[in-house]
Amino acid sequence: MIKSFTLLLTSSLLSFLALFSSCSSTSEQQAEKVNLPRIAIAGLAIESSTFSPAVTEAPAFHAKTGEEIYDNYPFMAAGSENRQRAEWVPTLTGKAIPGGIVSREAYESLMEKTLKMLKENGPYDGLFFDIHGAMSVQGLDDPEGDMITRIREVIGKEPIISTSMDLHGNVSWRLAKHSDLITCYRMAPHEDALESKKRAMDNLLARIESGKGKPAYKAYVPVPILLPGEKTSTRVEPGKSLYAAVAPAANQTGIVDAAIWIGYAWADEPRNHGVVMVTGDDEEKVTATAEELAEQFWAVRDEFEFVAPTATLTEALDSAIASEEQPFMISDSGDNPTAGGAGDVTWTLRQILNRPEFKDANGPSVIYASIPGPKLVEAAEKVGVGGHVEAPVGAAVDDRYEGPIMLKGSVESIKKGDRHAETEVVVKCGSVNVIVTKKRKPYHHEADFTALGLQPKQTDIVVVKIGYLVPELYDMRADWLLALTPGGVDQDLMRLEYERIKRPMFPFDPGMERPDLSAKLVPLSHEE
Repeated sequence: MIKSFTLLLTSSLLSFLALFSSCSSTSEQQAEKVNLPRIAIAGLAIESSTFSPAVTEAPAFHAKTGEEIYDNYPFMAAGSENRQRAEWVPTLTGKAIPGGIVSREAYESLMEKTLKMLKENGPYDGLFFDIHGAMSVQGLDDPEGDMITRIREVIGKEPIISTSMDLHGNVSWRLAKHSDLITCYRMAPHEDALESKKRAMDNLLARIESGKGKPAYKAYVPVPILLPGEKTSTRVEPGKSLYAAVAPAANQTGIVDAAIWIGYAWADEPRNHGVVMVTGDDEEKVTATAEELAEQFWAVRDEFEFVAPTATLTEALDSAIASEEQPFMISDSGDNPTAGGAGDVTWTLRQILNRPEFKDANGPSVIYASIPGPKLVEAAEKVGVGGHVEAPVGAAVDDRYEGPIMLKGSVESIKKGDRHAETEVVVKCGSVNVIVTKKRKPYHHEADFTALGLQPKQTDIVVVKIGYLVPELYDMRADWLLALTPGGVDQDLMRLEYERIKRPMFPFDPGMERPDLSAKLVPLSHEE
């Protein structure tokens, strides 16, 4: 009996110790969670051409709220290191295909939701501000500067804001002031987009966790250069070497990060120009590094050339028809929806359909990607695959160069459910397969074509509404020409009517005097 009592006592004692240990562990975990920094996530991203008649509305941003925001960042998956390092408060993020100016109503509605969520879920130790930097809004200059100012009014001056941007964004003094940490991509095409976002987030976490707080110095150098991304790609010189210097500059002791913004060429606003920014705690090193990068940028201004050979559309088609390479790719660059074009300019498609070489089904095979045409899509759905359609496509938004085309042909395929296009239809006209969409969509991947029954690698000529080819198209090409076609993102900037950019500006004023490239220290976000 004594033995039984002893066993019972031992068992009870072990249970108590286990319960105490469990409670202690839970308390420690709760204490640890309480001590984690609270960091919000917010931002809107789009490139907006002010030279396009298109207007972007709120649905185009596909806004995400709450937990679904994590889908934007694979490095923030459940259980990931970054996810566990803070108590995250995702509010609202939105990313739209580049397009026309954003309506004021759309902007205000998205901002109202963002600010409401920030207000309801505060306070915060920091905020990850995920933007592009080239948004234009009706009746409002510098939307990103406006966004961050209004966010500051809600969250206060003390939280650390880390701003992540596209290198084709614009950094105004106001955006620089309210950002404590700021960085941008170092590659164009943007193969390092997620890497750059993670860097911005890691920098934010490191400054909070270490107790170092906001970097003591932010050096800002405006560089009066305005060039399209197709001339400043990091695939080729001088962009390749210019951007290769950024990481070593950022990795110096006393510096947190460094960045060069090319800026966005297709918006007529005073903030549109190149910028260099360096942040850190060593004043001398921060300012000297910013000035060195700015000097390098200015020194190579005359060396920037198009990333691919350029030609008129006629010259490009002549070369493609004469070529035996498959596929010969042609960039319909002036209406590139990935840079802000309306995406429905029919000028290029009209020239293609008028070419006698493509009138017969046995002519050189062509894929044209793509043109919006909701009426044709509706007609195609009625007749089905194999049926004949005749309906207008394109020029519903941008008809400045050519009106709608009455497209006639056989329906080769129909695909529903695309996030951007909604419905896609392939119409065969002679030897040309025209991809018609309910809503505009850029075509970047081989799967975009094969899902429609098309084989781009076995096609003679593939015409895409794009500027420089994104990586998958670039790897697919056998040959390539960038056609200087008209549209809202015309590569020939001299054909555009700028009125509000700061002058003098290269290349608009080639004989301009050397600018002042000395670094200016931006006040910290909590300073007046």
